Amino acid sequence: MTSSRKDIIIIGGGIIGCSTAYQLTRHPSFSPVTTTIRVIEASKHGPAQGASGKAGGLIAKWAYPKELVAISFSEHVKLAEEHNGQDRWGWRYVECGSWEGQSAVRDKDAEFGDGVGAGGQRKSLEKTLGLEEGSKSNSTSRKRKGLPDDLLWVDESLTHRYSPMAASGDTAQVHPFLFTNSMMDLAMEKGAALISGRATRLNISDGKVTGVNVIHNDTGKGETLPATDVILAAGAWSPSLLSTLPISSTRAHSIIILPQPSVDIAPYVLFTEIALSKRRGLTVSPEIYARPGNEVYACGPGDDSLLPKNVDDVVIDEAACESIWKHVSSISPELRAGTVRKRQGCFLPIVETGGGPIIGAAPHIAQGLIIATGHTCWGICNAPGTAKALSELVMDGTIQCANLQEMDPAKYL
Repeated sequence: MTSSRKDIIIIGGGIIGCSTAYQLTRHPSFSPVTTTIRVIEASKHGPAQGASGKAGGLIAKWAYPKELVAISFSEHVKLAEEHNGQDRWGWRYVECGSWEGQSAVRDKDAEFGDGVGAGGQRKSLEKTLGLEEGSKSNSTSRKRKGLPDDLLWVDESLTHRYSPMAASGDTAQVHPFLFTNSMMDLAMEKGAALISGRATRLNISDGKVTGVNVIHNDTGKGETLPATDVILAAGAWSPSLLSTLPISSTRAHSIIILPQPSVDIAPYVLFTEIALSKRRGLTVSPEIYARPGNEVYACGPGDDSLLPKNVDDVVIDEAACESIWKHVSSISPELRAGTVRKRQGCFLPIVETGGGPIIGAAPHIAQGLIIATGHTCWGICNAPGTAKALSELVMDGTIQCANLQEMDPAKYL
């Protein structure tokens, strides 16, 4: 461990950036006397305004890549126990299953979109990539269809089959907005600072990072912040500061549904296959997440719409959100009787060449530059492991908690 002074700048106030700030402040060699930690967030509204606040919040042992999952899941459990995650950010274990069935609407009424935003082509979110295909049943009664006794908020008569996708205890959830902001708040309690502004340039001199140019949101004035270490964790916007990063983006829409207060929504995450039309073979595959507080999150497919310059400029396609609402409400009277409280869109960072995420030091570009982006739909799940690895890299010089060689920036840049 080094005792030399460190000025650490983290670019991006999403789940990766905020979790990294938290882990840095918990590192054994951290001291606010010798180390400054500043998180730069471009949104005027604070942390978690992008995908980190609008994700489903799924935490799974079966997620990918396995190298990160192996440390991230246990870190999630540890964080929840240490900081009362159950009350603070909705931590809980959930059941996860595959539901296949028929929409309640008639064929002639099935033309209500596929959930893809206007102007974009459909893209998979690849959420189930890490799972083996579950067993399937072909029988017709509730028991033979595989429906659990407490999964009462989907229509049994519309169900063709249900199968669990993971063992009990292998899937959990958090409220992503609350979790991200809690990480930032806990980091600030130990001395980290949050800066509201847009990072515009990495300053590099003699092969080393020396600082970051930032335009402050409140004044509109520019400033150069000195740095010995810069962690680029701006998600889909990371290439705006390092153009050679092979990161693209996928836009995804989602909605938040509030069922009637008298309805009890059992804690299940469903990956659905809903047949809209038997005659034409139309199917859609929204994901549905029951959350604490009788709240339900549902998301549709991704699309390849252009990334805006700032997270505050993300455009929400109302028609895509309406399609998601119609899809999920068509299989659940309980959801159909509820109210859509929020319609939202966000951009997920994708490694263009496949694989990823990209995590590690980039000394071939500049000493002190560290990259952490390309987490796809698993940013919330894998943030604690990523952050722990980055804290070791910055404070100790090497990553000890996991072997992340396959994510080394040198493989991508």
